[in-house]
Amino acid sequence: MEASTTANAGSPNKLLRFSMIYNWIFQPRGPESGEIFLNQRRVFTFPTRYGFFFAFSLVGFLASSINYDLSLGFVLTFFLGAAGLVTMLHTFRNQLHLYLRPLKAEPVFAGSEATFELLLENRKGLERAAIWLKTRDSDTVADIPPHQSVTVSLTAPARKRGWLTLPRITVETRYPLGLLRAWSYWQPDLPCLVYPHPAPEGLRFPDAPEGNGEGAPTGPGAEDFAGLREHQATDSPRHIAWKNAALAMETGMPLLVKHFHGAASSEVVLDFDTLPPYMDTEQRLSQLTRWVLDADAMKFIWTLKLQDTVLGPAQGAPHCLSCLRALALFGVAP
Repeated sequence: MEASTTANAGSPNKLLRFSMIYNWIFQPRGPESGEIFLNQRRVFTFPTRYGFFFAFSLVGFLASSINYDLSLGFVLTFFLGAAGLVTMLHTFRNQLHLYLRPLKAEPVFAGSEATFELLLENRKGLERAAIWLKTRDSDTVADIPPHQSVTVSLTAPARKRGWLTLPRITVETRYPLGLLRAWSYWQPDLPCLVYPHPAPEGLRFPDAPEGNGEGAPTGPGAEDFAGLREHQATDSPRHIAWKNAALAMETGMPLLVKHFHGAASSEVVLDFDTLPPYMDTEQRLSQLTRWVLDADAMKFIWTLKLQDTVLGPAQGAPHCLSCLRALALFGVAP
């Protein structure tokens, strides 16, 4: 019983030691805002496989020189050893005292790739060559001239709406000979806003209420063609796209009608709660995203209703961006 108790007590201690070693080696940090300075404590070095091969070769050269009493062998061994030591110094110095700063990440739609712009600044009089930044999804290499800065970009897949955080970046260099690897970890505080993926065209655009004659026109004209959509039972026969009717009958595709937008309506209401009940939350947000983009392209005045949130009535790019942001963050914890 005492032995079992001792073994159980030793297990947490082992986990604690392992956690301390892991934190010391990998230095996990949360998102870091502002400018980051790579000092001696943040730059780690370790030989590459070529570095190990180089070291084993030096040991072989030294052993051969001692065994056969080769003067030129000693010269070659110590010359290569000195070159290896100088290479270690240059590799470490190539990354030391760099300044890293997050710049911007433009919003994107779900299903695409987000681009994060980062700034690397060299305030020393030495060129920084072959600085490699990589995440699990992308990588890039940059050369930074003395007393200059370089802007680089990394990408990450935007799989779902909301806030997308750039994965931890490994800043690495193997300059000049690739015998040694110097690296640092950086987690920039640079979130990217991901809008819902727009639904494909097809669901009928919501009808606008009758205008009261006081608002500004919301469409380019009563006879402006806005595209094709699926036929509804209440559609007029004169709006049917007869050129596609025969093809629709042969292939079994739905009948299409011509969709027109006029200037008589004063406002379009896009309401989350009035969408078909078979749609889940994400499908509704995708459909509303499609309608917001269409309403902005057609220069409509529209109101977006997301349960307790109401945006509008308004029009234009600022209103469109506000609506897309609300759709992206709907139900997302702050």
